[in-house]
Amino acid sequence: MRQTGSMLVTLLLLTMAGTAAAQTIDAGRGPLPVHVPSSYDGETPAPLILLLHGYTASGAQQDAYFGLSGLVDDYGFILVAPDGTEETSDRRSRFWNASSACCNFFGSDVDDVAYLTRLIDAVKADYAIDDTRIALFGHSNGGFMSYRMAHDRSGIISAIASLAGADQSGSPANPVHVLQIHGTADTVIAYDGGSFRDGGPHPGAQASVEAWAGHNGCAGDGVPTGTLDLDRSLDGLETEVTRYTSGCKAGGSAELWTINGGGHGPTVSDHFSRLVVEWLLGHPKP
Repeated sequence: MRQTGSMLVTLLLLTMAGTAAAQTIDAGRGPLPVHVPSSYDGETPAPLILLLHGYTASGAQQDAYFGLSGLVDDYGFILVAPDGTEETSDRRSRFWNASSACCNFFGSDVDDVAYLTRLIDAVKADYAIDDTRIALFGHSNGGFMSYRMAHDRSGIISAIASLAGADQSGSPANPVHVLQIHGTADTVIAYDGGSFRDGGPHPGAQASVEAWAGHNGCAGDGVPTGTLDLDRSLDGLETEVTRYTSGCKAGGSAELWTINGGGHGPTVSDHFSRLVVEWLLGHPKP
């Protein structure tokens, strides 16, 4: 019986070692789950992706939408999905203080750039992280915040992907790879630019991407490079891909995925998140 019990313990440990581990980390706002791939050995640096939620949502809800934690084993990255702070309204909605357009509607002085920087540093203190692949993926308000981080922390951020966000960040000190994903039928953060609630005006999807193409030193107009199926509620390959890669500075490029007929929260296809993760990890710093 003792031998049988010992074998069961060994099998249990082997099984646990073969699955992604969820641990926690605290950068000053309480513990957050850290999703670690089963291949992580503490010696080989792993990419880091921060997933930033939209206005009123949470990190856990955003992960449930995109399913990124289910991909850490397949792609070998570490994932953290932090929470913004709660606003002072009766709804206590979570938000990121990203820009004048979205979504600090109650005048908070919270410094989310500082918080997310501390979070990155905290993860790096506990895990071996690939400094050339520290990326952000944000939805809506999280997309705005991803742009803000790309500007304010361009020295450490390799790439960002924004779904239904917009850029208001100005000119960064260093190039960063930028992917904008946006539906043409978005009535919250309009594809062609506009304003949301009491926020200031924001640029459209193409203007955001063209701005970063300029920041990154890319030459010429964007080049259509194909189509994708990102929204399973729409027929066919509804998404057009436009890339700005010619003449860009090392570590910089810009790309636009236009979901024709897509809304603010598309019904993401089975491979939507895989394509985004592959794009982020495929665009490192030099």
